[in-house]
Amino acid sequence: MNTDEQLARDIQTGNHDALAELVRRHHHALIGFVFRMTGGDRPLAEDMAQETFLRVIRSINQYSYPRPFKAWLYAIATNLVRDHFKRAEQRYRVLDVDEAYLPAEANLESTIMKNQNAQALMDALMHMPETHRSVIVLRYYQELSLNDIAEALDLPLGTVKSRLSLGLGRLRQLLEKDFS
Repeated sequence: MNTDEQLARDIQTGNHDALAELVRRHHHALIGFVFRMTGGDRPLAEDMAQETFLRVIRSINQYSYPRPFKAWLYAIATNLVRDHFKRAEQRYRVLDVDEAYLPAEANLESTIMKNQNAQALMDALMHMPETHRSVIVLRYYQELSLNDIAEALDLPLGTVKSRLSLGLGRLRQLLEKDFS
């Protein structure tokens, strides 16, 4: 099985099957990343994930091995999210969890509690600076290594560690405030 990096190099030589494989591997996780970075807007997350892959296609010749492909992919997605929130009409917009996404199950109370906790976490993340939110989401939801986060965000490793520590502290404060 080819690595992501090999597939990216294959795309550079015109292998379209390699692109399909990269999309298959990363599409779902990328939607999850953008979903969390945008405050839970599923349609926006799907659109931005698609736009991320379009930008991968357009700029594939800028990818240089041995840079981890996943870090490069998330760098593109992170820049899309940043650009989105730079627009004035999008600043500080927080969405509620859409009831259409609630699963129908026998123990509705459990589902409601899980969604309330998820919504509280999403709200807390959206009240944090993007610099801290992106590091937390990449680390704990996307499970990127600290080195890959540094690569994706084009930051020194020490800065990633600092932002992660400060961000987790701020997240803890926001959540304690919500539950007290």
